[in-house]
Amino acid sequence: MLELDKVLADVREGMIPAFVYNDQEIFALERDRLFARSWVFVAHESEIPSPGDYVVRRVLADSFIVARDERGQVRVMFNMCLHKGMQVCRAELGNTSHFRCPYHAWTYSNDGRLVGLPFHQDAYGGEDGFARKGQRLLPAPSMETYQGFVFVSLDADAPPLRGFLGDFAFYLDFYASQSEGGLELRGPQRWRVKANWKIGAENFAGDSYHTPHTHASVVDIGLFREPKASKRKEGALYLAGPGAGTTYKLPPGDFAEKLAYVGYPPEMIERMRSAWTGPQRALVEDDGFMVSAATLFPNLSFVHNWPQIDDQGTVVPFISVRQWQPVSQNETEILSWFAVDSQAPESFKRDSSKAYVMCFGSSGMFEQDDVENWVSITEMASGSMAHRLHLNSRMGLTSDGDPIKPPMSGFSGPGEARQGFGEFNQRHWLSMWADHLEAR
Repeated sequence: MLELDKVLADVREGMIPAFVYNDQEIFALERDRLFARSWVFVAHESEIPSPGDYVVRRVLADSFIVARDERGQVRVMFNMCLHKGMQVCRAELGNTSHFRCPYHAWTYSNDGRLVGLPFHQDAYGGEDGFARKGQRLLPAPSMETYQGFVFVSLDADAPPLRGFLGDFAFYLDFYASQSEGGLELRGPQRWRVKANWKIGAENFAGDSYHTPHTHASVVDIGLFREPKASKRKEGALYLAGPGAGTTYKLPPGDFAEKLAYVGYPPEMIERMRSAWTGPQRALVEDDGFMVSAATLFPNLSFVHNWPQIDDQGTVVPFISVRQWQPVSQNETEILSWFAVDSQAPESFKRDSSKAYVMCFGSSGMFEQDDVENWVSITEMASGSMAHRLHLNSRMGLTSDGDPIKPPMSGFSGPGEARQGFGEFNQRHWLSMWADHLEAR
């Protein structure tokens, strides 16, 4: 019998019952109490740029059509026919003016309205027996966008998205707003791994401690210079609102020199100077930090790295957006997009895509390293001994629970930041997880 109160109390202390990474009861609670009311990313507007464009995405078992209707409005509609419940759209993406159910051919316009019903007069006696007016695919209970990112919540009374993002929006803009044009996303690559969804979300929220070890081979072959232990200790961990992430420490220089160090060309640097706020520029120029990986609760992550893409030592940055989509307590579908500023030069987009594929995505070297760990953790969490073990996630704290180092004072971003290693970010993410599971 699951003693939920005790589990959540232990989690908040940073002592994580190992079995939570592979437990059916925990997964059921996550489905009913977390994903039933969180804001969850489903698509980016750049994936559906033209009227009629659509993608099909899901929140656990709930499938949604994300479409741009004929007037250019983005719609998110439950992918289930009003008649017998058949999945209306069975393709992953495309362009159409109408969606036709394959069972009985009930037809819906791309704004969700029911516009076609075969043998309407014969089967129903026309409008008198079944009035089509006002009938439409069920819309997502709540839907909002930020910087082109489309979010839904299964809670009709969800708080406003911008209020939910809070201070994390400051950091999200580093990835999403490098120019007035915003991001364009390509993908996603999709694959499944036999790992619990929480492990990847936690890792991207702030695990700089693993990179010098798990990814040592990436440094050894000369792909990436930054994961060295000395570089990771110099970086800062930040947590703000529902998100948390990591940064790298940049070498001395002005704003342009620091962005050139990570591989951005001059024209992109000038657009970033204009697009970012004063405090955002100060985080780079004055504090000397550049954002890297981050997670927005519950399951949306970002990564920003700058590997060497050839034997001449050419450094090119890339951005990846990724989602940890739970399938079960021991399986996760990973969706991974390559993201790039829409106004970037075509040569940069090409090289940045190459950098992304080398590092992340289904065949990326970083990806292979990480998944090997996550699958092993999930397997180990499935047995009886995992119910006896508490995993120590108290890095950065004394035995009394006091921080070893105080928060940084010279950090231009909102929230709380600390330099060096620590598990403050993971505890922050797990505390939000515990809050949701506790709320009935």
